Amino acid sequence: MNKTISSALVAVSLIAAASLSSGCCSKDTQDRQAKYIFVMIGDGMGATQAAVAESYLSYKAGKLGGEQLCFTQFPVLGTCTTFSADKNITCSSASGTAIATGHKTNNNMLGVDPEGNSLKSMAYTLKEQGYRIGIMSSVPVNHATPASFYGHNKNRGDYYNIAREIPESDFDFFAGSGILQFKGKDNDKEGIDEYLEREGYDVCFGLQELKESEDRDGVVLIPASQRKESAANYEIDRNDEDDYVLRDVVSAAIEYLGEDNPFFIMCEGGEIDWAAHDNNAKDLVDATLRFDDAVKVAYEFYLRHPDETLIIVTADHETGGVTIGANKGKSIGWEGIEKAFSEDRKYDSQEKREISFDNNIGWTTFDHTGGPVPIYAIGVGAERFAGRMDNTDIHDKIVRK
Repeated sequence: MNKTISSALVAVSLIAAASLSSGCCSKDTQDRQAKYIFVMIGDGMGATQAAVAESYLSYKAGKLGGEQLCFTQFPVLGTCTTFSADKNITCSSASGTAIATGHKTNNNMLGVDPEGNSLKSMAYTLKEQGYRIGIMSSVPVNHATPASFYGHNKNRGDYYNIAREIPESDFDFFAGSGILQFKGKDNDKEGIDEYLEREGYDVCFGLQELKESEDRDGVVLIPASQRKESAANYEIDRNDEDDYVLRDVVSAAIEYLGEDNPFFIMCEGGEIDWAAHDNNAKDLVDATLRFDDAVKVAYEFYLRHPDETLIIVTADHETGGVTIGANKGKSIGWEGIEKAFSEDRKYDSQEKREISFDNNIGWTTFDHTGGPVPIYAIGVGAERFAGRMDNTDIHDKIVRK
């Protein structure tokens, strides 16, 4: 992290810590809704995922520890439980729905309650209050977490029809690594770009097309390399110079939404989850650092508007059961991990797990786990996110009634 951001965070942290410890947070701060709201979700990112990334940063700095991500320096820290309506261990659509709407639902359901009734996400409420809305992810924009903020479907895998809900939302800015089922599950439907354009959205393939767009009523940003194609479910090969990373999307969204009106941005770092499903320590670090870069963009905006901005960073669940320490080892072998993944060969998930274990990073599963996840917060109303809560509590702590 650059010295300007780090120094500013230290100053803000000291002020916030003093306020929290003395109980002198003003009622205005506690009750006021921020003008600019960022909800940043690291999919599958438990506290240890962040700690693994920080260990790697420390290794690169020639230290055992001490380096921090941007968001782990935020002054307010809480935790939230993540169970769904029907399972101890949630899926992303159920947890995304809980965060977005304040209501539990069953695994694999999206934006609806267990009986299939539509739920209203905070993004719709804020839109009604005059906020401009941006929904973005490093994975497809019709995937579970981003779709939880605009979609309604009993089946999270019905990607084509979930994408067709974008115009019904009337939200302003959408972006992701592409769109799943671009022409339907069997590739026999109208291209989703044609549908979105007919419904009033400007579909921009790449940042250059976005810059050239004169449409201020709604855009959907798709990487240039994904033109007319269904997005890969678990990876995107950046093979076009106009492809982008998550920090670019957040910057573009802020510019597009503008500062004249209030805005709400939901930003997901989705590849953290996929790397953890794969028990891939190197990709996990890379994905977490890219997500942190996106948080830095929001934080730099906060520095310009500290009395009007709220940023919360959390996760929908933890994935992989990652641990710092395996085989009774006392130090992570980052050199060994880097060497293994620099070799010109492909590993399956079991081999990636073994590389981790050989270098003292452990995994317990290739799937989600059920433990609580952290919430990091800074800005207007950040103190509401201190302590233990459920993921359904996040909705009301953001949307003031």
